[in-house]
Amino acid sequence: MRLSDEQYEEIKQAVTDMFITYDIKCVPINAFEMAIKMGLTVIPYSALEDEKKSAALCISKDGYSIETNDGEWIIFYNDDCKSYGRINQTIMHEIAHYLLGHIQEGEEEEAEAKFFAKYALAPPPLIHELIEKVNTEAIMQTFDLSYEAACNAFKYYCKWLRFGEKGYTIYEIGMIELFEVA
Repeated sequence: MRLSDEQYEEIKQAVTDMFITYDIKCVPINAFEMAIKMGLTVIPYSALEDEKKSAALCISKDGYSIETNDGEWIIFYNDDCKSYGRINQTIMHEIAHYLLGHIQEGEEEEAEAKFFAKYALAPPPLIHELIEKVNTEAIMQTFDLSYEAACNAFKYYCKWLRFGEKGYTIYEIGMIELFEVA
């Protein structure tokens, strides 16, 4: 699903605001660290009893999040046979649901969370500033992403170069300054 240009811009601003609020200023971006700073609970599937683990796998093979009746946000993630990059992507995806105020599941909410996680874990302005020769492998190494996520980040980076503004936006400048790469 394609979001509106305004939604993409709002999500990019939300990512930059998150980095500023939680003092995130080095790569690779660690979603576990982010969740802890935000006061979210993160639980691996392996910590669940067998019945609850089976139920979790039925909900999602990667991970999901819930808000408890007392307002606590809990992220569950599958830690079996998954790379760190994939787990990190899953947790950032669930953080997106929390930060974007998603209270229901739908195609639009999933598209927003996917874009948020992609942008947060490998923002094009940081790719541009930190990597001399940009390619999938360099993005994978610099941002500690899975191969699939690095491919997606590289494609998005190329699109950002072609269709983005000719200078950095205000939030991109803020991100670059925060990460002290300018």
